[in-house]
Order: sequence, then structure tokens, then C-alpha cells
Amino acid sequence: MITLLLHISAAEPVKVDVEDLPDVRDQIIIGRNPRDKADRELNWIEEGVSTLIFPWWRITFVEVLPSEEEGEAFPLPFRND
Repeated sequence: MITLLLHISAAEPVKVDVEDLPDVRDQIIIGRNPRDKADRELNWIEEGVSTLIFPWWRITFVEVLPSEEEGEAFPLPFRND
């Protein structure tokens, strides 16, 4: 699974898991396990929803977050105290 941080127009970013990176021909992103940046549940979706579909016209930009293995291989230059 690949974790993406979707920056939605006029909304807070949403973190989702996807099978593959979006293709240039895609018109939507289908994300599983939606949550906020701090990995908390989103208060604007119904309880029990595990998949969201976002149209590209609502997305400002997408960040591809490193996996746990990548995060350990490349430590960040700041402290997490």
C-alpha cells in the first residue's frame, strides 16, 4: 500500500492508502482508510466508511508519504521530541 496526503480545495488534507500511484489518465483517486494528517478519524464522513472517491478537480496537489521502511532508511534532519 502507498500512503498519499491529498490536499483538497477548501478543506483539510486527507491521508489515504492506495494500491498504485494515480495514472495521468485517471479522473478520480480511490483511497482506503481515510484519516487526517494525525491519523485520526475524519469527522465529516459517516462511521464505518473505509473507501472514499475523490475527483481530480477537487485535489490541489498530492504528497506521496514514505513507508515505514523508507522512513527508517532516511531519517529526517529534525528532532521528534
